[in-house]
Amino acid sequence: MKIQVAADLLDGLVLALLDKKDYYGYALTQDVQKAISISESTMYPVLRRLRSSGYLTTYDQAYEGRNRRYYKITDEGRKHLNRVLEMWTNYKQSLDKIFFASSKGDE
Repeated sequence: MKIQVAADLLDGLVLALLDKKDYYGYALTQDVQKAISISESTMYPVLRRLRSSGYLTTYDQAYEGRNRRYYKITDEGRKHLNRVLEMWTNYKQSLDKIFFASSKGDE
C-alpha cells in the first residue's frame, strides 16, 4: 500500500535535500525515491514550480561533454522549508495522538 504524498510534503522533501547540497535532477529524484515512490516525470514539474515560486535557482555545469542543470535552494526556499517542517511536525503529532493512543482511552 502506498500513501499519497501531498504537494507540500513533496516540496519539503526536495527543499530539505537541496538545503544540504545542490543537485541535478536525476540525482535528486534518486534521493527522493529513497523516501517515497516518485517518477522523474513527476519531479521535474515540482522543480519548475519551486523555481517559479522563487524557492530554487538553477545553474548549468559541464559533465562529460554535456551540461547538467543543478538546482540550488534560495533564502525564500529555506523559509518555505521551515514552514513545511512546522506543518509536518503539527500533522505528525496529530496523527501520533491517534495511532499511538492508549486503547483504554487515555490521552
